[in-house]
Amino acid sequence: MVVLDSPLQDTATARDAAADYVADHCPWADLDSVLLVVSELVTNAVRHTSGWWRLTLRADAKELVVEIDDASYEPPVAREPDFGGGGGFGWHMVQRLAGRVEVRPLPEGKRVRAIWPCPAEAR
Repeated sequence: MVVLDSPLQDTATARDAAADYVADHCPWADLDSVLLVVSELVTNAVRHTSGWWRLTLRADAKELVVEIDDASYEPPVAREPDFGGGGGFGWHMVQRLAGRVEVRPLPEGKRVRAIWPCPAEAR
């Protein structure tokens, strides 16, 4: 398991840690998809919350789980993409790239969880 806490870490460090973790523990996962999701989740936590965040990656024989806990109680909201530079692509991308996405409230914020199932042939 990998755990990174703000303010000691940033998006680049989170991506590097995720790349190492996937290579070592779940090489079956689509690395590009995982790195895009990690980047989006960390960037959104930095951009849209006013406090701490914690990124956790863990894997077992069945799945890879990427979680980010942050200080905001507000769930992510899908926005209409703005091709003029206003964003709105991230949450749509997270939902399409991960096998499953969950959002759960926490006592001090929320948890966003992206899950990729391990293909049967890789088990």
